[in-house]
This record gives sequence, C-alpha cells and structure tokens, in this order.
Amino acid sequence: MLSSIATALGDHAHRTSLSTTREYRVEGSRGALERRDLLMDRLVDYRAHVVQCDNASLSTTINQLLLVHGSRSVAMPADVPATWTDSLEAHVHRDDPVLSVTDLDEIDSTVSGCAVAIAQTGTIILDSGVHQGRRALSLIPDHLIVVIFDEQIVEVVPEGVARLAPDSAQTWISGPSATSDIELERIEGVHGPRTLDVIVVSSATEL
Repeated sequence: MLSSIATALGDHAHRTSLSTTREYRVEGSRGALERRDLLMDRLVDYRAHVVQCDNASLSTTINQLLLVHGSRSVAMPADVPATWTDSLEAHVHRDDPVLSVTDLDEIDSTVSGCAVAIAQTGTIILDSGVHQGRRALSLIPDHLIVVIFDEQIVEVVPEGVARLAPDSAQTWISGPSATSDIELERIEGVHGPRTLDVIVVSSATEL
C-alpha cells in the first residue's frame, strides 16, 4: 500500500519532508506475574471466563470447562498435543482432514492456542500458527477455549505486534464476540463465539 502511494506521488514525494514523532511505549516494564494479573483482570472486564492451571492439569482443566458448558464435541487444530486431550470426555474432532463449515457448526466447542496475548488491552491474538489452526475453527463454534502460556503474555501492543508476521491472517480477540444494536442493547455471538473461556498456564511453583 505504501509503495502504491509513493508511486502515485512521484517526484512530489521527494520534495515533501514529513517527520513523525512516535512517543508511545514500545515495551512494557511489568514483570511476568504483573503482566499475567493485568491480562486476567482485563479479560474478566471483557466478560471472558478466566482460569489458571499448570501444565500437568491442562487437559483436566479443559475437560472441566467443556463439562460446565455441556459440550459433547470439541474441535481442535491438527497439531494440538495429546497432553491437551488425554482427559477429555467430549468427542475430539481434529481438523485433519479439514472440517467443513457444516461440521464446525454442529460442534459445541473449540480449543485453541494463541500467538500472543497483550496484557494492557486484554487482547488475544491468533495467527493460524502453532496449536491454532485455521481461523474458521475459532470463529464458527459457539464456545471457544483459548490456552495461553506465561511466555506468550506481553504488556503493550507494540510488543505483541513485533511477535507477529505482518503477512499472517490474524484474529484479535478482546472478550466474547459482541455488538450493540441501535438501542445499544448488547448482543453476543453475532460474528464469533458467544462464550470465551481462557486458560492461563502458569508454572506449578507459582500456583
């Protein structure tokens, strides 16, 4: 896009000197525990349900959330490790072969990892990378469980953007899918999952 603008401006671009001052923070100052607490606080503000666990209890925690939601089926990216699924009572549908839109619409829940989580804004970013799968997996089923590890939590937006490939297909999530009608009534689940559960995986010594 910027290349197209420069071409359109031609010689005028070289005669025009523009100076942009960026005074916003490009990195945070909080430690890991403070980042985690801030992220969880922001997510709760956005009406997400947040729980903590350690690596050893991750599969059990996922299973508990599925049971609470009444889920009998769950979609998973093809590369999710067995340690995420070995305690699940719901039927697991891995996205290999690729699940159709009709299949996904009939599945109760999705479990996904994430690329990065931004504490200051309570934002979770999926970029179709490791343990995340296609965007459709996280958008069609009505219940989404996102797994976040401590090392994936940054404090401010520029830190999060720096971890992303600029050409990746990204989904930025700040709470359950919601919008408001003309009378400002909140409606959830219009363009994504109605229910968002977040699991923050911490080291066992900190729990």
